[in-house]
Amino acid sequence: MNAPAKTEEFASTVPAGVYAETVLSVTHYTDRLFRFRMTRPDGFRFRSGEFAMIGLMVEGKPIYRAYSIASPAWDEELEFFSIKVPDGPLTQHLQKIKPGDQVLMRKKPTGTLVLDALTPGKRLYMFSTGTGIAPFASLIRDPETYEKFEEVILTHTCRDVAELKYGFDLVEEIRSNELLSEIVGDKLKHYATVTREDYPFKGRITDLMASGKLFADLGVPPLDPAIDRGMICGSTAMLKDTKDLLEKAGLTEGANNKPAEFVIERAFVG
Repeated sequence: MNAPAKTEEFASTVPAGVYAETVLSVTHYTDRLFRFRMTRPDGFRFRSGEFAMIGLMVEGKPIYRAYSIASPAWDEELEFFSIKVPDGPLTQHLQKIKPGDQVLMRKKPTGTLVLDALTPGKRLYMFSTGTGIAPFASLIRDPETYEKFEEVILTHTCRDVAELKYGFDLVEEIRSNELLSEIVGDKLKHYATVTREDYPFKGRITDLMASGKLFADLGVPPLDPAIDRGMICGSTAMLKDTKDLLEKAGLTEGANNKPAEFVIERAFVG
């Protein structure tokens, strides 16, 4: 897809060493959540699960925040999934973008939610709350994930049922993609829960893990450090509680330079 030409006026305000890319589509899921897709810079490389610093020019100055790249590494476009914060320095402006607008992105992606940071295993858990599903949106659409694991379990917990739709859209996208559906097969399980509405699966994911209901619902045994691996992305409290449960089960936290049984993305905490 050819990107619309960047205007000379905008190009002159773009900081040096930063990409200025064009918004291609915007989808508003609720009054709190939206996703957008934009052009991918020529030569921009990243590993599925990494994040980038994206931003906008606001009153003549660039404002950046860390955003997981929700599209897989093979995608010709870049996708992001964002919360809307009414008074957020960036999101109060970002939520208003439209196709044709320009978004800034720094050139170096990074992050710990990558397959390289995990030791080999059989079953991969991706624990997410809210927009924490974004890095997993990348990984569940990457064939390499299914080359490395026999089973992939994506958990997504939100306050309300409407906030789960992005996750269901992702799974449907995989099922309807001829190539991806063949690669994924029945390896992917999607476990969605809510905390504030009646729903077949209700409760914080950590409570469902601690009680054993998560594993019973999925028909899998409890966590086993010999075969299970984990990735965690969500709120501060969720990260701590999930990490505690994984460590209690005998799993060890890893990093890019020291792969182990689970990893946490801390870039968005604070």
